[in-house]
Amino acid sequence: MSGTITISVDAMGGDNAPRAPLHAAKLLLRERPDARFIFHGREEVLTPLLDEFAELRPVSEIRHSETVITMDDKPSQALRKGRGTSSMWATIQSVRDGEAAVAISGGNTGALMAMATFCLRTMEGISRPAIAAIWPTVRSDIIVLDVGATIGADADQLVDFSILGAALARAVFDTPSPTVGLLNVGVEEAKGNEWVKDAGKILGETSGVGFTYKGFVEGDDLGKGTVDVVVTEGFTGNVALKTAEGTARQVGTYLRDALKSSWLSKIGALFASQALAAIRSKMDPRTVNGGVFLGLNGVVIKSHGGTDEIGYKSALGLAYDMARNDLIEKIRDGVSRFPAPADPAAPTSSEAPTA
Repeated sequence: MSGTITISVDAMGGDNAPRAPLHAAKLLLRERPDARFIFHGREEVLTPLLDEFAELRPVSEIRHSETVITMDDKPSQALRKGRGTSSMWATIQSVRDGEAAVAISGGNTGALMAMATFCLRTMEGISRPAIAAIWPTVRSDIIVLDVGATIGADADQLVDFSILGAALARAVFDTPSPTVGLLNVGVEEAKGNEWVKDAGKILGETSGVGFTYKGFVEGDDLGKGTVDVVVTEGFTGNVALKTAEGTARQVGTYLRDALKSSWLSKIGALFASQALAAIRSKMDPRTVNGGVFLGLNGVVIKSHGGTDEIGYKSALGLAYDMARNDLIEKIRDGVSRFPAPADPAAPTSSEAPTA
């Protein structure tokens, strides 16, 4: 993709909206001057902010939306309340109508997924959408999905998630054949639920069509970076994500307390300040903010609702990269290369009718 990248922004979504999204856009523009923005929300609120962040004005447009989806709205309520009128819906619709390359919101996750699925529709060949997260490890960043879109998944859906995650890895990491692993309670083939084992068999037989299947991985492999893409269903993935975020904050608190515990540790911290700053940056969840909705006919990014302009800027950067690297085309290519599931009604060679 060449030329400018237009990002459609739900400026009313999130705890720190609308200031955080606009401030983040200003920060992103300094690094990616070819970015353009469509901000959706209440015009009387957004116009003064756009005047405050003056460098955004030449590359931005405000689209008035009166309705705002709240964090308390259930997905069905959000669809009834906000379809066609809310800032969240208008943000997604700009992608559907070809006005923007990618949509981003820090609002209600369930409502955003419902609206995105209803507005953009699921991509042909994909049974259910998934939310993918960029996950820091000791080796390098990896992709983990699903982290909340589909609670429970059968074997075919886990295979779909593998295709989607591999396509995202190719777009983000520029890896021709990413490695994929299924999250399980053990690496042995006999362990796990039946649908996980069935998905492993399917992936093992078709490895090499856009990715390399490495088998089962365990929870500690998430931190090791054993594979480029870790696949699981939404309940387990969301629990793992929240656990990792909480652990990072816990370790950070332990580290700060230890460095303040005595005058000797304070002196040591002073000498190690550069290394400690690097550790803080690596453990800061704002630097990897942004979940990618995969499997739809358009790219939608979910920013953490409670983040500030630094975290929102990370999500905007991810949105920019997804559009610049043609994520949708990479997914379609992955789907087309993966063998279609066999038609159970069609006879196999051993079942071929005899004359």
